[in-house]
Amino acid sequence: MLKGMYSMFVLFCLVSWCLVGTFGDDTDEVISVSVMEGENITLYTDLSELQRDDLILWSFGDKGTQIAELNRSAKNITLSKNNGRFINRLKLNQQTGSLVITNIKTTDSGLYKAQIIGNKVSKKTFNVIVIAHLPVPVIVSYCPQNPPSSERSSVSKCVLLCSVMNVSHVSLSWYKGNSLLSSISVSDLNIRLSLPLEVEYQDTNTYRCVINNPITNHTQHLNITQLCQPCSGDCVDNYDTSEALIRLVVSALMGMAAVAASVVLIYDIKSRRAEENKKDQTSVKQ
Repeated sequence: MLKGMYSMFVLFCLVSWCLVGTFGDDTDEVISVSVMEGENITLYTDLSELQRDDLILWSFGDKGTQIAELNRSAKNITLSKNNGRFINRLKLNQQTGSLVITNIKTTDSGLYKAQIIGNKVSKKTFNVIVIAHLPVPVIVSYCPQNPPSSERSSVSKCVLLCSVMNVSHVSLSWYKGNSLLSSISVSDLNIRLSLPLEVEYQDTNTYRCVINNPITNHTQHLNITQLCQPCSGDCVDNYDTSEALIRLVVSALMGMAAVAASVVLIYDIKSRRAEENKKDQTSVKQ
């Protein structure tokens, strides 16, 4: 009986060890990695060398789609072809099991998990953020037409707008010399980011607009003399030309509708007159 209890105890310990080995490190920290689009990246297992019977499984995404497998005992490397995004862009280090992604794309951003199965089970999780190349900021002047009375005092000032298109995970900032004046950040994908600045027309200070991400930045210097000109009577709103275009199109459509309505009305009047003349002629004959 004692022997049977001892056997059950050993079995319980083995099962417990397996469960801990399999699930105990799910709470391991996620390693964040940032990389520029088009570069190569290596996700390290931190192993100096795999054991002969080790098996490594790499998966991608929240659903854990398997993308690579290394069976050291069979000396076999399998790269998944089910997920078209990684075709011909994955490599596995046979000694360490580290994963290499070449020519990385923004769509490759996400979670990568390595499960190392051998004498014990361990896991590593990476959150890869692929950052697109930064555009150069564009600075335009904004000259408001017929400003409200509350804003007329600022007409003597030049309003500038620094903008970038289709960006994510960036910050846009205005600097006066080396001093930060204002800043705005965004994490969403592919949006327009704009930041205004108001200066005097005769301002001689140096200003620059800077876009940056965790890896790199671009700077656009402001030429006040070139961009800032006092508003005239026929000043055009440079900032919202799209609104003016929309108004023009709507006006044209309304004009066309009015012409069409006039044609229909004239046709209706002529038809009624022709019908009345026909009735009159019929009455005379009778």
